[in-house]
Amino acid sequence: MNEGLRESATFDRATIHAIQRAAATGVYDIRGWGAKRRLPHFDDLLFLGASMSRYPLEGYRERCDTDVVLGTRHARHPLHLDIPVTIAGMSFGALSANAKEALGRGATAAGTSTTTGDGGMTPEERGQSRHLVYQYLPSRYGMNPDDLRKADAIEIVLGQGAKPGGGGMLLGQKVTDRVAGMRTLPVGVDQRSACRHPDWTGPDDLTIKIVELREITDWEKPIYVKVGATRTYYDVKLAVHAGADVVVVDGMQGGTAATQEVFIEHVGIPTLAALPQAVQALQELGVHRKVQLIVSGGIRTGADVAKAIALGADAVAIGTAALIALGDNHPRYDAEYRALGSAAGFFDDFQDGRDPAGITTQDDELADRLDPEEGGRRLANYLRVLTMEAQTIARACGKAHLHHLEPEDLVALTIESAAMARVPLAGTDWIPGRTR
Repeated sequence: MNEGLRESATFDRATIHAIQRAAATGVYDIRGWGAKRRLPHFDDLLFLGASMSRYPLEGYRERCDTDVVLGTRHARHPLHLDIPVTIAGMSFGALSANAKEALGRGATAAGTSTTTGDGGMTPEERGQSRHLVYQYLPSRYGMNPDDLRKADAIEIVLGQGAKPGGGGMLLGQKVTDRVAGMRTLPVGVDQRSACRHPDWTGPDDLTIKIVELREITDWEKPIYVKVGATRTYYDVKLAVHAGADVVVVDGMQGGTAATQEVFIEHVGIPTLAALPQAVQALQELGVHRKVQLIVSGGIRTGADVAKAIALGADAVAIGTAALIALGDNHPRYDAEYRALGSAAGFFDDFQDGRDPAGITTQDDELADRLDPEEGGRRLANYLRVLTMEAQTIARACGKAHLHHLEPEDLVALTIESAAMARVPLAGTDWIPGRTR
C-alpha cells in the first residue's frame, strides 16, 4: 500500500462501507450486542485499598457479606437475594427455551433472580427460577394476570439502555409456532415491539398502573420500574413518585437482541454517567437504600459490581455477560461463526436466529446444542466468581459488606470519568464540575 495514503477520520472505511450498504439495500442496519464505541466506563475508576489510614479485612478469617433485599418499600414479600448480581430481562423468542432454562438454573444455584423479558413466561424458566421477575412491557406480548401472580416481582419496562425511546425487533424467522402462540402473532412475520405503553401517557398514568398491578397481585410483589439511561435524574424521581419499590437504570452499554444500529450507538448515556444521577435523585427524595437501585449496562467483572455498588447501586443486572457465560461466542464454534460472515467474539447477528451456540435461536437443532444443566452450571460459576471478586475488593477497602463501599473509596483516571462518576481525579482532590 502507498505509504502516502491517509484514511479519513470522518469517512473511514467502516463509514464508507455503511454508506455503500445503505445505498445498495435501502434499509437500515439492525444488530444486537449493544454499543461498540469506546465510552467512559468502570474501567476508568480505581479503588483506594486500605493500608495505614484504613485497615483491610483478612479474607480467610473475616466475613464480607453480599446479600441484598429488593422491594422493601411497599411489597409484602420483598426479594431476599444472596448476591447483588441479577439476570436482566431477555425474552423467549430472542433466546431459546434451553437458554431461558439455563439462566433460571444458574441464577437459582447462585442465589439470585432472573427476569422474563418480552414475550411472556416459559415453564422452563419459571420451573428452574427460585426468584423470577416478570417484565411488563409496552407490547404486552404474552402478558396475563395468572403469570403476574406466579412471578416473584414485576418490572415495568419504560425503556432499555440500548434503545431508549425505541422498540425492539423479532424477525420472522424466530417467530415459530410456540413463540407466535405465546405472543398472539402470526407465524413467520416480523414483530416490532412498541416504544411506549398503550395506556400510559405520562407519570400520573404510571402511578395508576402500579396500583393496578399491586391489586392484581395482592400487594405481595415488589414493583420495579426500568428506564433507559437518558434524562436519568428526572426519570428516577418520577418513578419514585409513582410508587416504585425498585428503580432499574440501564446504561447505553446494555445489550439488545436486535434494534437499529443508529439507536445503539447514538442514543442514551453511559452507565457511568447515569448512576450518580440516579443516586442523587434518590438522595434528594430521602429514599436512597429505601427504594433500591439496580444498574445494568456493561457489567462484566466483580470490579464492575463493586464500583457500581460503591457509587450507590444496591445491585446490578447482567445480560450479555450471562449469555457469554452460557457459551455464546465460544471459540469452539468459530468455524460456524465464520461461515455466517462473523467470528467467535464478534457475532452480533442475534436477530437472524442462526447462533451456533444454540442460545439466540429458535431452530430446534441449534437450540439442542445448549444443555440447560451445563449452561446453568457455567452461569452459576461465573456469578460466584463475580461475587468473590467484589468481596476481595471490599475486604481490601476494609468493608464487612459490599454495601459498605462508598464513593470515597474510588478515584478516576480521566477527567471525563471523574466528572461523570463525581469522584476525584486520581492524585488530586478535584472533581471536575464541582466548585471548590
